[in-house]
Amino acid sequence: MTHYRLLALNIDGTLLRSNGRLQPSTKEAIEYVKDKGIYVTFVTNRHFQSAKKIAKALKVDSLLVTHGGAFISEKLDEPLYEKRIPEELTFNLVQVLENFKCNIRLTHERFSIGNKKRIASNLLSKSILNTSDSMFYPVQFVDSLGDSLRDEPVSATKIDVHFSKEEEKEEAAQLVMDAFNTVDVKVNQPKKIEIISKGASKENGLRALANHLKIPLEETVAIGDADDDAGMIASVGLGVAMWNAPFEVKHAADWVTRSNNQQGVAYMVKEHFRKQQRAEFLRKIKIDQ
Repeated sequence: MTHYRLLALNIDGTLLRSNGRLQPSTKEAIEYVKDKGIYVTFVTNRHFQSAKKIAKALKVDSLLVTHGGAFISEKLDEPLYEKRIPEELTFNLVQVLENFKCNIRLTHERFSIGNKKRIASNLLSKSILNTSDSMFYPVQFVDSLGDSLRDEPVSATKIDVHFSKEEEKEEAAQLVMDAFNTVDVKVNQPKKIEIISKGASKENGLRALANHLKIPLEETVAIGDADDDAGMIASVGLGVAMWNAPFEVKHAADWVTRSNNQQGVAYMVKEHFRKQQRAEFLRKIKIDQ
C-alpha cells in the first residue's frame, strides 16, 4: 500500500461549499490528515492573498500553489516559484486586445487592474469585483490599460478577457495565438479567454512544489472538481474527483468522492487516510522488528 505524504486540494467547488463556506467536517478532516504528518496544500486559480486567507482559517501554513500554478509561496514577499507574463509581453498583449470591445483584467499577486469598458456586467461582478477580496487585494479600473502600463509596467500572472460576442472572442484568441508563441490561451469558457505564461498550470505548479518538498507525485493525493484540475488528478498517485466535477475530470480520477455540498473532501480523507499511520510510527515498527 502506498504511503501518501502530500495532499493537494482545489478550493472553489472542492474545499468550499457552493455558497463559498467551509464545513466544520472539512476543518476536522484537514486537522486529521495533518496529524498524520501529511503535507497539505491548496492548488487554486485564486490569487495568493485570497488562498492564504482560507489557509489561515484551516490552520494550514504550507506553501500554496496559486494563480493557477503561476505563483507558489508561503509568504507574499518570498515566492518559491513564479511563472509570469513579462512586462513587455503584457503590454504588447494589451495593445492588441484593446482593439476589441472587451473587458481586460490583469492579475498580479498584490493587485488586479482592469479597463473600464463594461461588458457582461453580471459576469464581471462575480469574477472581477469580488468585494471580500477588495478589502485586502486592491482592484483598480482605468480608462486605458495601455496608457497605465506605459507609466507603471506590470508582469501579470494571468490576463482575463471578457467579450460581448463569441465571434469577437474567437477572432481575438486566434490573433493572440498566432502572434505570441510564449503564452497559452484558454478558450473553454463562453465569451472569455484566459492568457497565461506558456506551461503555467495547476499540474506543473504541483510538480514544482512536490519536487521542492522531495515528495514523488506517486506519493501525492490531489482532489479537484474543475476542468483544469484534470491534469494534476491524472498525474498523481491517487487522483480524486468531486461528484460535482465534469465527466472528463471524473474520467481522469482514480476515485470519485461525494460533492462539495455533501462533505466530499471530509468523506474521502476520513475513508482513505484512517488506514495510514504516521511515517514515524511505521519507521519505529521496522526498527523494533
